[in-house]
Amino acid sequence: MPLLAVGHACVDVYQGAVAALVPFFVAERAYTYAAVSGIVLAASLLSSVVQPLFGALADRWSMPWLLPVSALTSGLGLAFAGVGGSYALTVAAVAVSGIGVAAYHPEAARVARIASRGSHTAMGWFSLGGNVGFATAPLLVAAVVATGGLAWSPLLALPAAAGAVLCAAALRRISGTTAQAREGTGRNDWASFAKLSGAIVCRSIVFIGLSTFVSLYAQQRTGGGSLAGMVALFVLYVGGAIGTVAGGRLAARFGRIPVVRWSYALTTLSVAGVVLVPGPLLYLFVAGTSAGLYVPFSLHVTLGQDYLPSRMGTASGITLGLTVSVGGLASPVLGSLADATSLRTALLPLIALPVLGLLLLSTVEEPAVRG
Repeated sequence: MPLLAVGHACVDVYQGAVAALVPFFVAERAYTYAAVSGIVLAASLLSSVVQPLFGALADRWSMPWLLPVSALTSGLGLAFAGVGGSYALTVAAVAVSGIGVAAYHPEAARVARIASRGSHTAMGWFSLGGNVGFATAPLLVAAVVATGGLAWSPLLALPAAAGAVLCAAALRRISGTTAQAREGTGRNDWASFAKLSGAIVCRSIVFIGLSTFVSLYAQQRTGGGSLAGMVALFVLYVGGAIGTVAGGRLAARFGRIPVVRWSYALTTLSVAGVVLVPGPLLYLFVAGTSAGLYVPFSLHVTLGQDYLPSRMGTASGITLGLTVSVGGLASPVLGSLADATSLRTALLPLIALPVLGLLLLSTVEEPAVRG
């Protein structure tokens, strides 16, 4: 599991790096809010469309080779996002990276669940790896792009190479287990799974919306420069390191459903603080938002897998992939609204989305715990 977790971190760097590149696209290429939202959309759109397909394929065939291949694809795509000045080529490069991320997650989550023998805590550590990747993305982008500009983006491929090696090493260790173990049996609760997925979509829109714009928003609200913005993005991501581990432990004590509901309530209050409270206090509310968004992260995955015990690949592709990346589809709407009004006005709708997610979760029950 440690190798899978670190490999997951190397891949999810490329989900966080797209948002981290936004301020540099604005500064170096003078892209509008709508234009940079389109780049985020490119990373999310193909990922959203392709991910359920890879999940369905994972239900029929074991494809562990996808892990190192998709890791390389995600890194190579983003590595060329800063090369040249063509907006179309930038969008295409980011889209290729999104396909790599999409191919990785369903099979990786299936392999991780089998290797963990159904342990929610172990799955939490696997999810933690991805969240650490998200958190380190702004630091990686700042170190590379802030030093040499967008032309240095090919250096961003290095984590992908490391991730491919780690994934291959992990698969060699657990190949016997994954070759023999398959999904469980039982009744699939599609109604509860649909409600859970709807809640995750709400969470996704909040997360992707803030990931795209919190750096620019923090600069406006605090009067700081690009460093102030990168700190806000880092705080938003780094909460995953604490929140994901805390989520597994809290769920062991109080149950997954109550913990997930509490997290959505915390997210509602914290997002309101981010949008409405001025000055440096913004960072405190960003931290609260991070906790609210990340505590239920691995719980979403295991709940989805337990609601669909005979469709683990599909459940993983949707809970860990589709509903996470689909939030990027809302980014152009937020960007266009920000261009027409203000960034603060565009972020206001994000306050209501966790409330909607909480309403959806109010009618679901804990599934039977699988082995």
